[in-house]
Amino acid sequence: MSGDGHDAALLVEGLHKTFTLHTQGGIQLPVLRGVDLAVYPGECVALTDPSGSGKSTLLRAVYANYRPQRGRIVVSHDGRPVDMVVAAPRELLAVRRRTIGYVSQFLRVIPRVPTLEVVIDPLRAFGVDRDTALTRGRALLARLRIPERLWSLSPVTFSGGEQQRVNLARGFIGGHPILLLDEPTARWRGAWRSSAPSTTPRCARRWRRGP
Repeated sequence: MSGDGHDAALLVEGLHKTFTLHTQGGIQLPVLRGVDLAVYPGECVALTDPSGSGKSTLLRAVYANYRPQRGRIVVSHDGRPVDMVVAAPRELLAVRRRTIGYVSQFLRVIPRVPTLEVVIDPLRAFGVDRDTALTRGRALLARLRIPERLWSLSPVTFSGGEQQRVNLARGFIGGHPILLLDEPTARWRGAWRSSAPSTTPRCARRWRRGP
């Protein structure tokens, strides 16, 4: 890949995002000011600025949850560039379905749905047959050390760290070329927390290829 970003999986150029607080007299909060970023295939990039510096805002802008005022967010999708800032809604959905996955800080699921079903749901939505989806889901849950006795239970009953590991499994299983992780290990403790820098990218690489 050349240094000009032409072969980047993700290219952010001159990104600006300001929030306007309409209920507080129209106060404006500039969060992103001229952000540039290039991420190439196979790279694992960490954003490590202090809390409140705009890391989550940047990820949400890349995922097209937030619309920036200026700049470009170009994603390599199906062999062609797509600017997430100006793409049509149908195209954004296609990019999310096949190219960009997103794991938020918190697991949001329907209560009473078993953990294994929560994890395999993205694959089923892609049309993957149930047996294949179950095989991959079980392998991922085991890899992330969620005890098998919990797979039939809803993850809303789990500890914070267990919920985040379920959330990661759900994110990994789709095999997206680009996976955005918003503080996915914030509630991990002890040995799990210290293993996060190696465990997370290793799982992502493995499930991009398949189990």
